[in-house]
Amino acid sequence: MSSNELVDIVDEQDRVIGQATRAEIRARRLRHRSAFILLFNSQSQLFVHRRTPTKDIYPGYHDVAFGGVLATGEDYDQAARRELAEESGVDATPLRRVLNFQFDDESAHLNGVVYTATHDGPLRLQASEITSGRWLDLDAVIELTQHEPFCPDSIEALRLYLDRLNRVRQTR
Repeated sequence: MSSNELVDIVDEQDRVIGQATRAEIRARRLRHRSAFILLFNSQSQLFVHRRTPTKDIYPGYHDVAFGGVLATGEDYDQAARRELAEESGVDATPLRRVLNFQFDDESAHLNGVVYTATHDGPLRLQASEITSGRWLDLDAVIELTQHEPFCPDSIEALRLYLDRLNRVRQTR
């Protein structure tokens, strides 16, 4: 998505209240929608990648999720499928919608939806967005977050996902 493309501005209840360009969304820190896809392989490893240094937010940071900002009129499911296909080359893998959340920091103000997917085939990483990536066990991901910069919004998405997973396991 280019900085001139339109994005829906939303309120805390996720109702559309206007539109602005992606550049305006970033500059004015307007609440918008984003999709986050945690991509696992069948060994339960998570794909972690590094963002290019040209990204408009968190440049050069590690990221635990594929995904991004929804375009005007796009729904979360459409955006998640589009973003996963664009960034990883994975387009036939079913997505599981896991949870909704809100995230706010000095760079972003968003309503997000977290998805998970499982994929064991090859990835075709989008060179304009991702410099490198690798599959990691979750304990290695957590260790790496202690030493390297990670996108805080996707770390929050992962934390909420793991909290939910642990609650489900405790009820069994």
